[in-house]
Amino acid sequence: MTRKEKAQGIMKILDRIYPETPIPLKHKQNNHFTFLVAVLLSARATDVSVNKVTPELFRLADTPEKMMKHSAEEIRKIIKTVGLSPTKAKNIRALSEILVKKFAGKVPNSFEDLESLPGVGHKTASVIMAQAFNVPAFPVDTHIHRLAKRWGLSNGKNVKQTEADLKKCFPKDQWRKLHLQIIFFGRQYCRARGHDGKKCPICSKYGRRNKL
Repeated sequence: MTRKEKAQGIMKILDRIYPETPIPLKHKQNNHFTFLVAVLLSARATDVSVNKVTPELFRLADTPEKMMKHSAEEIRKIIKTVGLSPTKAKNIRALSEILVKKFAGKVPNSFEDLESLPGVGHKTASVIMAQAFNVPAFPVDTHIHRLAKRWGLSNGKNVKQTEADLKKCFPKDQWRKLHLQIIFFGRQYCRARGHDGKKCPICSKYGRRNKL
């Protein structure tokens, strides 16, 4: 079985279990700034922990113009329960000022510009491009990296290599949806610990024991 054949079967399973893929991070509708901040906060933190603090944070400021008027310490007090809060607070404050001064208060819609912002790496930029601007992108975090290896879709030693492998396996018009589907599936059926491959809907059929 080739990787592309596996990918086709995996897509069918994911589409059956997750026909809809709502964005799990709370943000204001049609407000790219709040989405960017939520995604930035989610790095090395759970969506649950982020969603607990963003309502208060966005009541304080939901635009870069408003956010830059507050100190990093004010921001940190609100997001303190989220991992790496001191650094994230400084980055949120700094990127807000950059957005106002360099991008007229708008979140840029290019990888290069997004990745130039404090605290925004390739994965975060990929999420913004895919979910905010509907640009085909396949954000790969450590969880998707783990599942791609478990399912035999990639032998990548890092997320960059895994991203390249997954883009070769799956149709480009499905990348945005698959990113969320795989995250949801990993949390519900294919966890890192206590995982039973025989009971997992995907591993039981397409796990690494099945030769490529």
